[in-house]
Amino acid sequence: MKTLHPQTLAIRGGKEQTEYNEHHQALFLTSSFMFDSAADGAALFSKQKQGFTYTRTANPTVSAFAQRIAHLERAEAGIATATGMAAIQAGLMTFLSAGDHLISSRSLFGTTAGFITGQLMRFGIEVTFVSQTNLQEWRDAIRPNTKMLFLETPSNPLGEVADIAALAELAHQNHALLAVDNCFCSPAVQQPLQFGADLSIQSATKAIDGQGRVLGGVVCGKNDLIQQIAMFVNSMGIGLSPFNAWVLMSGTETLMLRVQAQNQAALTIAQWLQTQPQVAKVYYSGLPENPQADLVQKQQNGGGVVMAFEVKGGVESAWKVIDAVQLFSRTANFGDVRSTITHPWTTTHCRMSPEDKLAAGISEGLVRIAIGLEYVDDLIADLQQALKAL
Repeated sequence: MKTLHPQTLAIRGGKEQTEYNEHHQALFLTSSFMFDSAADGAALFSKQKQGFTYTRTANPTVSAFAQRIAHLERAEAGIATATGMAAIQAGLMTFLSAGDHLISSRSLFGTTAGFITGQLMRFGIEVTFVSQTNLQEWRDAIRPNTKMLFLETPSNPLGEVADIAALAELAHQNHALLAVDNCFCSPAVQQPLQFGADLSIQSATKAIDGQGRVLGGVVCGKNDLIQQIAMFVNSMGIGLSPFNAWVLMSGTETLMLRVQAQNQAALTIAQWLQTQPQVAKVYYSGLPENPQADLVQKQQNGGGVVMAFEVKGGVESAWKVIDAVQLFSRTANFGDVRSTITHPWTTTHCRMSPEDKLAAGISEGLVRIAIGLEYVDDLIADLQQALKAL
């Protein structure tokens, strides 16, 4: 059969079929699996035979979900985790040890930055933070003990785009791995491995689920890397639950169509926001006048569903807008069919120091919105009446 389109793979890829010929992916809600004999159990545990023994190690529903996302990421393999943060933890800690050096973009989701500074570094892992977009800073930060480069692109919440191919080349020239957080785009918009990244990491809670129901994460890459991560996930007990995997499998079936429609609406709203006198600046990677537009066009097939805009007047003005919306949900999640709004300074990045926030480009007047599937004119009308509160 010819290579299938991603929209087909999102529906048909990675299904675990049983002898009952169920049409939908079966939910294997069991903690363990039986052996045919003592010898069969020994073969399964020693990996001489492929199969399932214990859901913490592997489960058919979870494996099917990870395989489906791997298809969409155009990866050899994938491993699913309990949350997006668990996926980041697994992707980094599998390959970093005390004395190793990590280079990270400073433009990160607040919890990710907190994990690196508050957890990763206390295990003796050295970290250098650099500009998301200045390749020379990445080059200058390379050391003999550099083992990994890590970033999210586009960044949260400003949508800064990094040159994945250039960073992959830099990493590999220095015998390091490149790990990319693909959460803002999802595989519907971007496949980092196609540009040389070694690992694509993301929160399945966002666009992959698409309806704000369950938590999950996934890491995709080459077989040998994913097998190493699988050992970490198993020993740490941070694997995805079968029920959540089953829900997320359903989410993938509409992923391509959902994100395509949301991308179109997001661009319309971003362009409208640029015309509003209360808005000082709009941050959206899909804008044609974006200084990184050529790179966006190369790496992404859309601008994504998330944007940020800065209102004049700092926290007070930002809160007025957020409190005045009637359709947008006041929550920090994104990728949902329901549009959301939040204030990064006091929510997603609240644990960062004011200095670190400003260094990452996050101002007190910044508002982040994520576009769902509501009628776009209704969303614009909601934002318009909210901005009138200023």
